[in-house]
Amino acid sequence: MYKIHFWFLFLVLNGMLLNAQEKFTISGTISENSSNETLIGVNIIFPEIQSGTTTNEYGFYSITLPKGTYKVLVSYLGFNTISETVTLSENIVKNFNLTASFENLNEVVITEDVERLNIKAPQMSLNKLTANTIKEIPVVLGEADVIKAITLLPGITTAGEGASGFNVRGGSVDQNLILLDEATIYNSSHLFGFFSVFNPDAIKDLKLYKGGIPARYGGRVSSVLDIYQKEGNSKNFHMNGGIGMVTSRVLAEGPLKKDKGSFLFGGRSSYAHLFLPLFDVDNIAYFYDLNTKLSYKINDNNSIYLSGYFGRDVFRIQDSFENAYGNAVFNFRWNHLISDKLFSNLSLIYSDYDYDLKLSFVEFDWVSGIKNFNLKYDLKHYISDKFKLQYGLNSIYHKFNPGDIKPTTETSGINPFKLTDKYALEHAIYLDAEHQLSDKLSVSYGLRLSTFHRLGQNKLNLYNNNQAVLFNEDLKIYEKATPIGEATYKRRDVIAKFENLEPRVSLAHQLNSKSSIKASYNRMSQYLHLLSNTNSPTPLDVWTPSGKYIKPQLLDQYAIGYFRTFGNGSYTLEFESFYKTIKNRIDYIDGADLIANNAVEQVILNGRARAYGTELLLRKNKGRFKGWVAYTLSKSEQQTPGRTPQELGINNGRWYKTPFDKTHDISFTGSYELNNKWRLNANFIFQTGQPTTFPNGQYQFNGITIPNYSGRNDDRLPSYHRLDITATLNPKRTKKRERYWVFGIYNIYNRRNAASIAFKSNPDSGRNEATRLSIFGIVPSISYNFKF
Repeated sequence: MYKIHFWFLFLVLNGMLLNAQEKFTISGTISENSSNETLIGVNIIFPEIQSGTTTNEYGFYSITLPKGTYKVLVSYLGFNTISETVTLSENIVKNFNLTASFENLNEVVITEDVERLNIKAPQMSLNKLTANTIKEIPVVLGEADVIKAITLLPGITTAGEGASGFNVRGGSVDQNLILLDEATIYNSSHLFGFFSVFNPDAIKDLKLYKGGIPARYGGRVSSVLDIYQKEGNSKNFHMNGGIGMVTSRVLAEGPLKKDKGSFLFGGRSSYAHLFLPLFDVDNIAYFYDLNTKLSYKINDNNSIYLSGYFGRDVFRIQDSFENAYGNAVFNFRWNHLISDKLFSNLSLIYSDYDYDLKLSFVEFDWVSGIKNFNLKYDLKHYISDKFKLQYGLNSIYHKFNPGDIKPTTETSGINPFKLTDKYALEHAIYLDAEHQLSDKLSVSYGLRLSTFHRLGQNKLNLYNNNQAVLFNEDLKIYEKATPIGEATYKRRDVIAKFENLEPRVSLAHQLNSKSSIKASYNRMSQYLHLLSNTNSPTPLDVWTPSGKYIKPQLLDQYAIGYFRTFGNGSYTLEFESFYKTIKNRIDYIDGADLIANNAVEQVILNGRARAYGTELLLRKNKGRFKGWVAYTLSKSEQQTPGRTPQELGINNGRWYKTPFDKTHDISFTGSYELNNKWRLNANFIFQTGQPTTFPNGQYQFNGITIPNYSGRNDDRLPSYHRLDITATLNPKRTKKRERYWVFGIYNIYNRRNAASIAFKSNPDSGRNEATRLSIFGIVPSISYNFKF
């Protein structure tokens, strides 16, 4: 029934908006002149009629206008603007090649307001960063980092130094959908959070959706980080890379067939472990990753792409402990231009994340992971200059391996043990509409229908009244329920089925040519959960699907904001307030054991969460000094009440701060062009300390001192702050060659920020003492970068 309504709505809207007025379509592709690399988000503006559009993820644009002669402006940050006159008396294909601004001394100066389209667009809660901006931001050990860069934006934090992933608007790490060329990345960190898995040299476009998320995205309830890799240079061979203190990288690109096909290969690796034997240290900690992409333009209407990513981390402490983990993704895509108004993309995607832990002292090896097979078909329909549709379907087959334990020696006391594999199918169909209702009012609205089928598995525990967790009324604690039996299913059987409608709507009302107010609403569903009993997830954590005992998370998010450009586009101001609630947020009973647990439903309860706050972002976009100031005032809480009046719930059923609650979050980043050779960069961060639980007393029991703890997350670590600076020396820059040095100091005033605080008893005095763990103090760095 939902499918019938979906396509009926599409046909009705399509028919209503087509009219008899004589109109023609101009369409084409916009690319970079020197490489033929297509460009995403280029503005194509017709100033006389105050209309325009932007290129999609593959550089394609289309707009339908009344018959006539128009001036067209093609504008993109960092490139010279093109100004031409076109006559629309028939449908035409018009491709544009943009030239980077530093390659042409005769820069075109445009006085029209090219920022107006952004003010009018209904999209909000969206942040974009270019690869160049990411490379300019100072980071630890001198390695440009995507995750560290986005945490300088409002509403985005991490659990601290050395912490994996990132948190958006008070959400957890597993609530972020991370896409690389449309393929899902399950762990975005190298070396437990010191680096991200994204090679900045290979990145073409980055968008982070915190709210107002289009209906084409689904499966997570906090954010979407959508990253596209470069396609490669189809005109000439080029290489670029860098050599740093801890890591080095190289990227090569060139034509497979000139102006038709291209290749891109990038590699990155750390090598500090190679020097450890010189200091008689047998430990190892390193990572490497590979990026690849092949692109070929079959004809004007068809292009194919084959992209992949493979990354690996290895960490070993002498001969007692070793673990390795990594992502592997492959994606085949076919772009097909059905007509000058209808663009399609078919994607076949494979994604694999695995974790391997070897403990030599107990002689066993533990392997776990998650695999996906994904089919996507998306279409974008440019119906008119004021109305666009995007619709499609997405189908994912999930396979979960919670753990496979094997002895590593014949004398091991560990018996082989395989946790039960889990399987699921996730489907979705969606419709997105972008509609300019008037000169002042634009709206984006959509609907996503998602379904999740938990498929059969070998064994599934059965419990009385389907309660896998029981409440002990005498001890006032939650306990694991004892299974009353087991059920065995065939793979094609459906253990549990969920179905959710996810409406989305965003609107923008333009107050004048420089300012607008925007509002949005999102409903989203998440069927996968990351089981973790740490504030910052580790590779040891396990993904598990919704099913008979674990419900999917459901988000409702509201946001409203004010947006303004001033100083002739030199400055932009973004002010947003948001409120979101999440149903069925998983919570853990006290003493929950998640490692190698074949019945995790016995330690999990379904609770709820909420987060709300205000974000401010002030950017300077032009001039020798560029940068931004971001501030977030927010609160993030969780509650798990009792299921009956007799149950206490978690934390006595009271709301408590999540580990991602940061009341105040202030960041500043700036870049100053001192002269043609030197550029200075700096960033400063201040965050309220992370919530945690400290003991508030102790008592004696049978001669043993036992700490007594306060409520969950009633305490906080000390506030976090630091200042980083870099200086970039570019002694000689030409059109074809570039060589530059980057000198940096991370945490210049040597702030010893607390990653955690542990309490232990002093063996001499018998008193409890607090010990602060700090990961980084001041860290200098130097790197050499090249391009030819």
